[in-house]
Amino acid sequence: MGWDFFRFSISWPRIAPHGKISKGVNEQGVAFYNNLIDNLLAEGIQPFVTLFHWDVPQALEDEYGGFLSLNIVEDYIGYVNFCFREYGDRVKHWTTINEPNYFTIFGYATGSYAPGRCSIYINNCTTGNSATEPYIVGHHLLLSHAAAVQLYRNKYQAAQNGKIGMVIASIWMTPKYSTNISRKAASRALDFQFGWFAHPITYGDYPQSMRRYVGKRLPKFTKAQSEALKGSHDYIGVNYYTARYVDESTSPFTTLNLSYTTDCHCNLTAEKDGIPIGQPTAAEWLYIYPKGIRELMRYVKKKYQDPTIYVTENGMADANNKSLPLEDALTDRLRISYFQQHLSNLSKAIEEGVNVKGYFVWSFLDDFEWAEGYTTRYGLIFVDYSNGLKRYLKHSAYWFKSFLQKDNATLDYSSRSDGQHIFFSHEVVFININE
Repeated sequence: MGWDFFRFSISWPRIAPHGKISKGVNEQGVAFYNNLIDNLLAEGIQPFVTLFHWDVPQALEDEYGGFLSLNIVEDYIGYVNFCFREYGDRVKHWTTINEPNYFTIFGYATGSYAPGRCSIYINNCTTGNSATEPYIVGHHLLLSHAAAVQLYRNKYQAAQNGKIGMVIASIWMTPKYSTNISRKAASRALDFQFGWFAHPITYGDYPQSMRRYVGKRLPKFTKAQSEALKGSHDYIGVNYYTARYVDESTSPFTTLNLSYTTDCHCNLTAEKDGIPIGQPTAAEWLYIYPKGIRELMRYVKKKYQDPTIYVTENGMADANNKSLPLEDALTDRLRISYFQQHLSNLSKAIEEGVNVKGYFVWSFLDDFEWAEGYTTRYGLIFVDYSNGLKRYLKHSAYWFKSFLQKDNATLDYSSRSDGQHIFFSHEVVFININE
């Protein structure tokens, strides 16, 4: 297929079933990742490794509530130290945490993902506090990230010659109307979704808009914590799928029933005057809005000190239609169009000076998609769930193979003398497949 990198996550409880390295490791789990990394390298594919993708060891959840407790930082550092020591001689790209904002929002504000905590006035949760817990968990995620980066830089980076960063997801927020109110609301929405984590790892503190609107519920960093966070990344990974229109919330301000979901005082909608922001897909939240990736890249460059950026996820969903003939299921023309349009806009962002060094597709295979389960398919490769998990290349996989080989690619890009052209230089491009 011509893929240079393969992005995957290491499961913390698979390595340390009890959560703490001091209580022993699972040698079979350790061997699994050693074998995976070695096999990838043998095929000329570099690993791009995530250390935490939401799988808190149950033992730590039971002991002290997982990321609700500051105790998590020490145990997380014990785990990542083991990973750096065990795999770092071969892994040159580390991600501390994948999508900390969505882990926090869906797990502790809306309760729709594990551990399913929220206020009763938000969702049917048995316990939780949507006004405070998202910010507590987010704070501890950031402290864990800073400690991991500090450890890696002080103990491993010089010898292992790798890079470390964080992956943050964001939809693009476009003002619903050409008014200052809409523009300010869109800017605030980006602060609450992307800046919540990008701002601290760049500048050492939360965005000013969050300080203003959340107030005392937003934890404060000590001077030492702020210094550890500031500049704590070699790259920022950005996951982009879709966009929303944003306007000021029309709901009156109240101190009752507070929640992260309303703190922004923003109203996000997928349509304007009855017209969707983009073509709908099988995922109810995902509308196709290709220019959003360009705008988001430009935004990150301008607001966060022109960082090295990897687009670590980008893709779309088809429905898992069991009655659809196989050949029809493999003919994913809309997915090909999605990639063509997004890569075209990404190319424009690069031409405008955004320092994008790689692009990952979501996803390699059809997979289990959190609350969507197996109802949607994001993969370049079709998985037949009813017939022994047989796998078939979709048309989009053949298109990508052609694209990477510069053979009949439908995007007409000229080469560049500065070596930055992401699409046709395999020395810089990490166009490859996720998980």
